[in-house]
Amino acid sequence: MITKTQLIHTLDKMPENITIDQVIDQLIFLEKVQKGLDDSTNGRIKNKDQAKEKLNKWFK
Repeated sequence: MITKTQLIHTLDKMPENITIDQVIDQLIFLEKVQKGLDDSTNGRIKNKDQAKEKLNKWFK
């Protein structure tokens, strides 16, 4: 989950002339990056062999 401070910092870095769609895209990106970092920190990651196994199931 992203924090209010992260949201404010992200909005402060954006240009003055920006569309709401661009703001939403940037916030979604920020949230996905934060989720990935949280998953990594909490050990919710796959190793290379697990990833290959999952991909092989998708391609069958």
